[in-house]
Amino acid sequence: MTRYAAFLRGVNVGGVNLKMADVADALSGAGFTDVRTVLATGNVLLQSSARSATVRTNAEAALRARFGYQAWVLVYDIDTVREIVDAYPFEPEVDGYQSYVTFVADGAVLDELAALGEGAGPDEKISRGPLGVLYWQVPKGATLDSTIGKTMGEPRYKSSTTTRNLRTLHKVLR
Repeated sequence: MTRYAAFLRGVNVGGVNLKMADVADALSGAGFTDVRTVLATGNVLLQSSARSATVRTNAEAALRARFGYQAWVLVYDIDTVREIVDAYPFEPEVDGYQSYVTFVADGAVLDELAALGEGAGPDEKISRGPLGVLYWQVPKGATLDSTIGKTMGEPRYKSSTTTRNLRTLHKVLR
């Protein structure tokens, strides 16, 4: 059995409101074991003997069936999440700034988003990371107006990306 972190896109932040206990129940019902949610923003820890791509497909199907919304889930084994967090390239705790990791399941989308670093403002840092992620840091209160924030809101990115605050990822890893 492999321990996975499943990150649900757009849950309890963008109009899709789900109770995490119901999410855990739906995923348990889909055959995953040791299901536990972290915070209310769509972070789920679970175990499965399946590969991550199968976990993603089955989790999305279970959530769509149970809640009737277009569910998108990105799945990583817990050791990969730890490696991603440990590789964060910027000072993680800077007063007045938010530190983020965007998980990207599509290589072409990752290339597009990484290229945005060239046009980022002076207060925004963007760096391509290992294992299909993008690291970024922006002033607090400027997330949605940032280069990445404005781009990530486009519908074409919804199925292959989700962003988490670095502090949230540390809680997932506890």
